[in-house]
Amino acid sequence: MNAPTSRRPVRIGNISGFYGDRLAAFQDMLDGGPIDVVTGDYLAELTMLILWKARQRDPAAGYAKTFLTQFTRVAATCAERGVKVVVNAGGLAPGRLADRVRDVARAAGLDLSVAHIEGDDIVERLPHLQAAGHPFRHLDTGRTLAQAGVRPVSANAYLGGWGVAAALARGADVVIAPRVTDAALVLGVGAWWHDWERTDFDALAGAIAAGHIIECGPQATGGNYSQLDELTDHRYPGSPIAELAADGSFVLTKHDGTGGLVSTGTVTAQLLYEVDAPAYPNPDVVAHFDTLRLVQDGPDRVRVTGATGSPPPSQLKVAMNYLGGYRNTMTMVLTGLDITRKAHRATEQLFDILGGRASFDEVDVELLRYDRSDPIRLSDATAHLRITVKHHDRARVDRAFSDAVLELALAGYAGFHTTTPPSSASEFGVYWPTLVPAAEIEHVVVHADGHREAVGHCPHTDDRCLAVVQNDDPDTSTTDFGPVTRRPLGTVAAARSGDKGGKANVGVWTDTPERWNWLRTHLTVDKFTELIPDTAGFEIRRYEFPNLRALNFVVVGFLGDGVASCTRTDPQAKGLGEFLRATRTEIPDRLTAAGPRPPAGTAHAARPGCEVPSSPLK
Repeated sequence: MNAPTSRRPVRIGNISGFYGDRLAAFQDMLDGGPIDVVTGDYLAELTMLILWKARQRDPAAGYAKTFLTQFTRVAATCAERGVKVVVNAGGLAPGRLADRVRDVARAAGLDLSVAHIEGDDIVERLPHLQAAGHPFRHLDTGRTLAQAGVRPVSANAYLGGWGVAAALARGADVVIAPRVTDAALVLGVGAWWHDWERTDFDALAGAIAAGHIIECGPQATGGNYSQLDELTDHRYPGSPIAELAADGSFVLTKHDGTGGLVSTGTVTAQLLYEVDAPAYPNPDVVAHFDTLRLVQDGPDRVRVTGATGSPPPSQLKVAMNYLGGYRNTMTMVLTGLDITRKAHRATEQLFDILGGRASFDEVDVELLRYDRSDPIRLSDATAHLRITVKHHDRARVDRAFSDAVLELALAGYAGFHTTTPPSSASEFGVYWPTLVPAAEIEHVVVHADGHREAVGHCPHTDDRCLAVVQNDDPDTSTTDFGPVTRRPLGTVAAARSGDKGGKANVGVWTDTPERWNWLRTHLTVDKFTELIPDTAGFEIRRYEFPNLRALNFVVVGFLGDGVASCTRTDPQAKGLGEFLRATRTEIPDRLTAAGPRPPAGTAHAARPGCEVPSSPLK
């Protein structure tokens, strides 16, 4: 199927948000209605380490095997309908997965053209690149890779979408990508379908926004959505579909008859997910999310327009992982009275047995209070003492640690027991985000006939987007919203949170101009820290998205060195936004007064062009 001459919007459905996502999503997408291209996102920072470990056990591994399972079930349907497939399931072995896809096609008697992309993997080139003067500074700490004294086991530059476009232009039915940016899959499809130029930055920015929204699957269609009152269809949410037009505008929707919801709220939630500043850099364009306009365009249809783009930076992000050592965790249950004293005694006894805290590379002790002062049930009287130790020597944190915990069974506090039997140590990885000049990376498409096509980088670049710039807190000295009452912030605000390496981000938004005026003046960095004391001491970046009536808070270092090594109970900060909504703060009474609300889809005249409809935040 060649790109159509009518330039109608291309209908792109996403069927995976991570390695291990719902297998049936691919089949459901094809069964649900017409679709032009299916995309799938299988990679995260942690996934590259998982794939590396899989390849150590089996040299033929290194790609997302779940995609192959999905594709085997639907290959004949894709061929019959001419549906293109573009996924980043190639991971560390895109060529190998492309061969397996060809095997599936041949076994089914299908004539499918399969291409793959290479060039992202630079782990073997690291010594040469360092010798050439590239320091690979950690994006959050500024340390160089040499200063860290570690050797990464994976190092992958984030490629853009033009390799996808080149593969499709040469007739590929299936494109297997490695570590491209999540949104690059959609950008590549849009660039091929609409015959965009490298400098069509506004259209490219729209494609990046569309790709960012659908990359996490049903998170854009009611999944992980904080506004439960808006969700009337409680079936498993349908996968998202972007109808991407030639100018970069698009409609976000899902198949008729599927569960969930597509609203300006669900789209806003996903736009804010795992981003930093409103200027969202990608290898092909910087998409300015604060220029987007959202309008409800009918049931389960949100139209997104107004995207503005600018030239991308001259450097590409690189995700590295190295092995940090070994870790083990044991959790002791504390019951009844004197919880703090019992926890202190258990901790002191344990490390006395183990030779002191200094005998480990890292120790994390966390007392998790689930108990209440007037318990009715046993669960109301319990707390957990969670202790994690790390060391470069596995033996130090293996059964020697967990068995020592069991030594407290008869000699420790009253009511001692643990949540698990003694456990073994596990290896953990450390994430190292950094940059490399795009000129050092050769982006290559390997077409079905074996021809290798080099894909050049954008000829126009602008590195201003790499500077850390954040909004100043607003002036609140003359702001008066009238009488206030302490209420949960979630009474008037929605939220979604997530992780990006060691950083946690919390997006918070509201639904009316008046509530937005209050939210932006009330929720300063100091107030954010007051409501979430665990974030005190971390660098907190605050960004405003007036077009979405939203704020985004980025807490640098909150998750340590990323999910693989983080010792927090929520190592991806998925619940941080919901915790913020549960905290109580002084909310003006007039913002919560009962009364008629604007119907869904109503534009707000107070901010022309900012057409985010009201939602029942109650």
